[in-house]
Amino acid sequence: MLTIKVLGSGCANCKRLEQIARQVVSDMSIEAEVLKVTEYPDIMKYNVMSTPGLVINEKLVSSGRIPSAAEVNTWLSAALRTA
Repeated sequence: MLTIKVLGSGCANCKRLEQIARQVVSDMSIEAEVLKVTEYPDIMKYNVMSTPGLVINEKLVSSGRIPSAAEVNTWLSAALRTA
């Protein structure tokens, strides 16, 4: 099972990224846990300077923007191959 973390304070962009991640997980029919990380010290552990951030299996794959569903799909597919 993959672990996906959405890093951010809960702003509109962070919520949008969470929606995209959950939708891609559903579309791919994979087992994944989607977590929201909202505490600043926890976000800083990933060296994120601007949110939203996306972490898949403890690897930061995006920060400071909202990636497309296709990008998230690619990252999740790669994570599944290495899991």
